[in-house]
Amino acid sequence: MRDIAKEVYEKMKVGSSAWIKPVAAKGDTLPSFQAVHDQVRQMAEDGLIHVSTVKRQADGLIDAIRIQRLT
Repeated sequence: MRDIAKEVYEKMKVGSSAWIKPVAAKGDTLPSFQAVHDQVRQMAEDGLIHVSTVKRQADGLIDAIRIQRLT
């Protein structure tokens, strides 16, 4: 499994924000994308990012997460 949150984080500049979404061309699926929420939560607890938005579909699956890089 790809570490999507880390990939997005490393491309960001301090203070910028970005959406993390599954990319079908890279093999991401909505069910596999749910693990990204745990990665993002850990990064937020470590003080690396701030989670501003978590978008969910009607069935409760997360389909996008907006983060801001703090460090």
